[in-house]
Amino acid sequence: MGIGTRTEIRKMMKKGLVSVNGEIIKDPAHKINPEESSIMVAGEPVIYKQFIYLMLNKPGGYLSATTDEYEKTVLDLLTPEHQIFAPFPVGRLDKDTEGLLLLTNDGKLGHHLTSPRRHVPKTYYALIKGTVDTEDQSAFAEGVVLDDGYHTLPAQLTILNAGVRSEIELTIYEGKYHQVKRMFEVRGKEVIYLKRIKMGPLALDESLAPGEYRELTPEELARLKEDIPQ
Repeated sequence: MGIGTRTEIRKMMKKGLVSVNGEIIKDPAHKINPEESSIMVAGEPVIYKQFIYLMLNKPGGYLSATTDEYEKTVLDLLTPEHQIFAPFPVGRLDKDTEGLLLLTNDGKLGHHLTSPRRHVPKTYYALIKGTVDTEDQSAFAEGVVLDDGYHTLPAQLTILNAGVRSEIELTIYEGKYHQVKRMFEVRGKEVIYLKRIKMGPLALDESLAPGEYRELTPEELARLKEDIPQ
């Protein structure tokens, strides 16, 4: 749980700072049940968690990756107490794309949300250079053919404000490389700004400033896990 290295914990135990169910334990080989045992270190309770689930409002300029030799990654935004769980981003957002990104070390949930067979909906807010109209809505509703010949699944395009610069929301059911930008390029328009605001049942907490994050609530986690086979 990030309290110390094995060497540091052994030293704490020798000093009598570690107790299990009220009993001072000095033997590092002592067996415990982390789900049931009451563990204290220097008078503070240790709450065991196997998995961690974080909602991040990803800022631009960060890679959706765990490590990179040259660029900043979303894990650089986490405090050490959360980095210790070695979470990974569920899916990816482009470097310059902002918004909702789930970080977890739960591989089963991550696979469920990113599996191409699941078609988990993802909704984006975007600022578009060019007037978005009903013809674009109809084209997206049928799916468009990208520059590499791939025919996208039908998508729902909502026009919030049409003009020289249009504001839209777009829901897609797959995650091809630069998909939203490429879909608009097919229509002769350019994405100026892109932000993911929803993934499946999980909506971005708008109180989170770019770069901020929080743990999911029990209700949010339950909704994400609703249709995962047990």
